[in-house]
Amino acid sequence: MTSSSTSEPAATPRPAGRGVLRKMTARGRDEAHRVASPLELFFDLCFVVAIAQAGIQLVHAVTEGHAGEGILNYAMVFFAIWWAWMNFTWFASAYDNDDALYRVVTLVQIGGVLVLAAGVSRAFEDHDFVVVWLGYAIMRFAMIAQWLRVARSTEGAERTMALRYAGGVLLCQIGWLGLVLLPESGRPWVFLVVAIAELCVPVFAEKDFTTSWHPHHISERYGLFTIIVLGETIAAATVAVKSAVDEHDALGELLPIAAGGLLIVFSAWWIYFVVPIHGHLRSNAQAFLWGYGHYLIFASAAAIGAGLEVAVEQAVGKAHISTLAASAAVTLPTALYFLTVWVLHSRHFKVGIAQQLVLPTTALLVILCTFLGDWAVLAAGIVSALAVAVGVTLTARMVVREGAGSA
Repeated sequence: MTSSSTSEPAATPRPAGRGVLRKMTARGRDEAHRVASPLELFFDLCFVVAIAQAGIQLVHAVTEGHAGEGILNYAMVFFAIWWAWMNFTWFASAYDNDDALYRVVTLVQIGGVLVLAAGVSRAFEDHDFVVVWLGYAIMRFAMIAQWLRVARSTEGAERTMALRYAGGVLLCQIGWLGLVLLPESGRPWVFLVVAIAELCVPVFAEKDFTTSWHPHHISERYGLFTIIVLGETIAAATVAVKSAVDEHDALGELLPIAAGGLLIVFSAWWIYFVVPIHGHLRSNAQAFLWGYGHYLIFASAAAIGAGLEVAVEQAVGKAHISTLAASAAVTLPTALYFLTVWVLHSRHFKVGIAQQLVLPTTALLVILCTFLGDWAVLAAGIVSALAVAVGVTLTARMVVREGAGSA
């Protein structure tokens, strides 16, 4: 991750071959044909296992009437998953040398997230964060090892930057012990303080030297992870609908939820990928806001799937909550997703007030759909699909006008 800075590393071509050990020097920001590696894709798929566990526990909390507590635990666990993923992603964009040691350390990080996933249920149900902390610690100490390799392979300001990263991550990891050692009432404050400290590490580390992240590679990595999270959302909702149909024979009650959920997810995919965001990631300040803001995009996308599961369970009488609460479990994360995508993506490419208002207006209308009872999810899906249609129409009209003007 990057922040404002005064210098950048010189472009270094990626070494040919794959030795057991190679110097971990910066890759070029303008490297041609830079795409996600198979290891990065494997990394993403394993991280979604932890996201799925967080979603399952969020469903249990909401359906049992403990939405506030469930959302807080979800926010904390999801931060750990997202932050470890994001740190690796930006590090790999700048320093992936694909030697054997790099691969092994990355696989250790994957092992860490699987340990974290195994502890999610205990964190939600018993407020026991020991296993979550252990899994996160494995990932973070592996990240420290990567930064120490960079420090050993470089000199001057770049070496200082790498050591700042390693030291900052270590201090934050010590701070996370508060989730294990302090009373339950103090844990939200520990989370808030240490999470802010984590977010400040890249700002501090890169104040004099920036990593050579690759705009196209970064945008592709974020896009692929968005697809995987949305895919998990569809999978979770599909399993919930199937189970409800098999156990309760309630197809009539579930069809509106299934149709609305599908429209929401399709629309979520469409609006994320409709603009070439890599063209916007040209400065460190832009990348900083964009990268951090994806916490809300990823968390809300995963929460949509959890919300659809809640709506299904409420429709068949398994959830101890009102129809309004079940509807809100879908509409609120959907609205947050649309609004965040507009802030981070779409607004930079929209021309005119009409185009700019499409997604903010959609977010508001989706929230209003909450009050439509059993038809809330279907209505939210229709509103989402209409937003895509309106956006496409406005863009097409603009292209026609520009073509007529240049003729």
